[in-house]
Amino acid sequence: MGFSNEVGIDLGTANVLVYIKGKGIVLNEPSVVAINKDTNEILAVGEEARRMLGRTPGNIVAVRPLRDGVISDYDITERMLKHFIRKTCGAGKFFKPKIMVCVPSGVTEVEKRAVREATLQAGGKDVFLMEEPVAAAIGAGLDISKPDGTMVIDIGGGTTDIAVMSMGGIVASASVKIAGDKFDDAIIKYMRKEHKLYIGERTAEELKVNIGTAYPREVNISMECRGRDLVTGLPKVVEVSSKEIMEALDESLSSICESIHKVLEMTPPELAADISNTGIVITGGGALLYGIDKRIEQRTGLISTIAENPMDCVAIGTGKALDSMLILENAALNKKKPYM
Repeated sequence: MGFSNEVGIDLGTANVLVYIKGKGIVLNEPSVVAINKDTNEILAVGEEARRMLGRTPGNIVAVRPLRDGVISDYDITERMLKHFIRKTCGAGKFFKPKIMVCVPSGVTEVEKRAVREATLQAGGKDVFLMEEPVAAAIGAGLDISKPDGTMVIDIGGGTTDIAVMSMGGIVASASVKIAGDKFDDAIIKYMRKEHKLYIGERTAEELKVNIGTAYPREVNISMECRGRDLVTGLPKVVEVSSKEIMEALDESLSSICESIHKVLEMTPPELAADISNTGIVITGGGALLYGIDKRIEQRTGLISTIAENPMDCVAIGTGKALDSMLILENAALNKKKPYM
């Protein structure tokens, strides 16, 4: 078996990460594709296409083919996957890798089939699906094969997956469509309402990354924000503070905390006791939001820690799972369900 015969893909709403056995993570690019509408040809994929978001002439569109953790444009997702698989594995006719793809824990059978089909069409030989919280837990270095309770919260771009696991499977879980993208939307709405300033997705993301906060900071920091004045229609610059961004994100964060609470309520008492000892592990890009661990800790009363390299956990876990077919056998997504 060749080195790159086994591939793990974290097919995220915001980023696609590719893990190759023996090499680690070889690709981490935004899930964005730029297309010429007149000829239907792909002009750019990944980082190059992301730079075009909100800045293209009429005949070129920069699209994100995944929304809320699921495929919203099948054809473009397939073409994007093909591009990334070729880029990382080469374009051999006879060489087809075994691919493990991650999906949010709440996806339907139809959505699973779409992911599976798109990956097969893009060049996979065998395609396995795995639930994101399981992959995130493995990638964060947790041993989920023991009969002990582990709780993972994976805050991605489109979905936040919350799961309690034991013996390699999910005992209680929830997948909410509130994550990085919704945080950006909340910032856009806030700027509109409070500052009468219209900003784009990229600017909102910059505010979130640079001064976003989920829990009061000791020192309030601020940043200049550029956009279009809704009153005059002219470009305008506004000074925005981290306290304001916290206010903008408050509702979304409260919803996530509420869902965590619900999952804990569904957890059997023995496992709940384990979690009160071990605490909660937070993964995904959302884990990078300042104070998210303190916010969850405040709401649940449980120790919350952020995994090392939270953005890579799912991709690493996906790759590691290919090594242990036992986890695959246990993963409910790959057994007892005829897909065709």
